[in-house]
Amino acid sequence: MTPALTALLCLGLSLDTRTHVQAGPLPKPTLWAEPGSVIIWGSPVTIWCQGTLEAQEYRLDKEGSTVPWDRQKPLEPKNKARFSTPYMTERYAGRFRCYYLSPAGWSERSDPLELVVTGAYSKPTLSALPSPVVASGGNVTLRCGSPEGYQHFVLIEEGEHRLSRTLDSQQLHSGQFQALFPVGPVTPSHRWTFRCYYYYRNTPQVWSHPSDPLEILASGVSRKPSLLTLQGPIVVPGEHLILQCGSDVGYDRFALYKEGERDFLQRPGQQPQAGLSQANFTLSPVRGSHGGQYRCYGAHNLSSEWSAPSDPLDILIAEQFYDVVSLSVQPGPTVASGENVTLLCQSRAQFHTFLLTREGAAHPPLHLRSEHQAQQYQAEFPMGPVTSAHAGTYRCYSSLSSNPHLLSYPSDPLELVVSGPSGGSSPPPTGPRSTPGLEDQPLNPSGSSPQSGLGRYLEALIGVSVAFVLLLFLLLFLVLRRQRQSKHKISDQRKTDFQRPAGAAEPEPKDRGLLRRSSAAADVQEENLYAAVKDTQPEDRVELDSQAAAPEDPQDVTYAQLQSLTLRREATEPPPSQEGEPPAEPSVYATLAIH
Repeated sequence: MTPALTALLCLGLSLDTRTHVQAGPLPKPTLWAEPGSVIIWGSPVTIWCQGTLEAQEYRLDKEGSTVPWDRQKPLEPKNKARFSTPYMTERYAGRFRCYYLSPAGWSERSDPLELVVTGAYSKPTLSALPSPVVASGGNVTLRCGSPEGYQHFVLIEEGEHRLSRTLDSQQLHSGQFQALFPVGPVTPSHRWTFRCYYYYRNTPQVWSHPSDPLEILASGVSRKPSLLTLQGPIVVPGEHLILQCGSDVGYDRFALYKEGERDFLQRPGQQPQAGLSQANFTLSPVRGSHGGQYRCYGAHNLSSEWSAPSDPLDILIAEQFYDVVSLSVQPGPTVASGENVTLLCQSRAQFHTFLLTREGAAHPPLHLRSEHQAQQYQAEFPMGPVTSAHAGTYRCYSSLSSNPHLLSYPSDPLELVVSGPSGGSSPPPTGPRSTPGLEDQPLNPSGSSPQSGLGRYLEALIGVSVAFVLLLFLLLFLVLRRQRQSKHKISDQRKTDFQRPAGAAEPEPKDRGLLRRSSAAADVQEENLYAAVKDTQPEDRVELDSQAAAPEDPQDVTYAQLQSLTLRREATEPPPSQEGEPPAEPSVYATLAIH
């Protein structure tokens, strides 16, 4: 072999080896869209295709098109190209692929990019069943629905890991279309926010407007807050309603949820004082759609887990029906404390439930299922035994079982007057307290409550005390009167003794015990004793001469002691002396009773 032939043969082998290496498959490019693959109608979108540094040209193909969709020169440093669309419409929606040309030839096609345009149809609704608040670790079902007969629904979870799921629609008996997406287990590790869309089968990249976002809250076991209303449980359209959610845990934010709603309201917590936090949720102006059952939750800023739900609060909207409701009372509007009273709600229209309220009462309205009697519907609310705490202004409402939170116009007010002793701070009128489901319950008499029993006990205690004091005063009065009568009796007896004339017989003493003596001579001296008083100086002194026969025993001497007594003097004229002697001086006699 000549040297020239050998050289040519080596050159050919070298070229053949180089050509074989270059003819191998080039790496396929990467395709993506900014700001994303789901674009709102009318918004700009940019598609990027990235290859190698040897790329000389980039092409973009749309599925279903026979010619290249677009071609672009690479941007420095020549490893990618940009395909811009300033105004997104359904024309630009579809599946795209890109590839590039290098000195070695054309690369493989990229993975497909599905570019979706949204906003072509009205938005669907997205709700959580049974509630968007799920216990940590639990499952929930998301319902995407629409009145239109679209064939497919798409559920997209927003966030870093943007996931989507597609389900065929199902038609309900009501004519609505829906798809149910099971979600779970729900954990507080991140926030679960979803939207849903729908589309037709023949245009899968042309979607409707997105639904409103739905956030799923993972509730835990931390202490539940309290929920109350500042206006009362019954409001009328147009009013300003405030629901207050509060807790002593110090939550940083609160959420309010109405049963049956697809979403909830969130408010930051405020601290009116140390250790307490609360948030006010304003519903204004009030509409019929605000009627329902509410719960609230609390959470800290550094956690995605929410507290346990508060106790339910029922908000009732009045003036939703124009049927006339009447309210009457038996036996009458004025009753005595302790009597039994029955309030009667009536209506000619068919209502399933009657509600009784008292002005200023903090407790929920009383509920009773209506009964049909005498061509009208009615419900009887018994109360008793009544106290002053039952007095007040009552009204009656009616509602339908289809929506128990919508009420009729109220009845005319009825004023109940309770006369008699005050019953103290006993609870408001009898009857069942409202329940979360507004179901009927049997009525219980108010007297059975502990506070009412305490009131009656205090009444009895006060009555016994008053009676005891009155009896004590009566006994004291009788004792004083008896003593006064005894003193007057003794004084009158003494006056009578001193006023008895000489020779008059002494009346038998009423109390012989006061006239007894220890000797037999006392019996003789119990006769009248007359003392002759010389009328010398009657104002200065009195001298007594005993005319009683001297006792045989000289030791038995009777003394009469006069202490500051005014004696009645009786002047007696002695009989004329037969011997012509001058008459004796007049004498004064005093009758003394010997004691």
